[in-house]
Amino acid sequence: MADRPGEVVGDEAPAGPGLGCQGPDQGYALKLAQRFAGRLVLADGEREDDALAGCCAVALRRASLFGRAPVMHDLRLALELFGFLIDADAALVTWRRARFAGAAGHHGYHVKLRLADLIPADTLRLTPAAVAEACSENWRVPLGL
Repeated sequence: MADRPGEVVGDEAPAGPGLGCQGPDQGYALKLAQRFAGRLVLADGEREDDALAGCCAVALRRASLFGRAPVMHDLRLALELFGFLIDADAALVTWRRARFAGAAGHHGYHVKLRLADLIPADTLRLTPAAVAEACSENWRVPLGL
């Protein structure tokens, strides 16, 4: 029997539409994201808080695939995937601007959930360096587009 609020009892956490990807110590991703504050390469109309919030969601999904808390590599992979650490291709910037808008806001839960669900699991299992290399060849492929 669970003796703490929110504790999952049984073999697996509940799964289904809108439930996200559960994992331990997910709040740590926010601490990791602070290390990238002021370092992102953003285009006009993009906000750093939206970019970091959306990338945290992707990082948390990656961490949950491995059954662990988030680490820096999870967040770096997400930032590489969406081109926030380089001067990204104009088409990628246009594509991501619409998908990240509002991720950090009060109603950003569904924005973040869509971003996390968008990325193929095979991409999330790669290293950040492999994702950066794949994105440099064709940014659409690792995003599953």
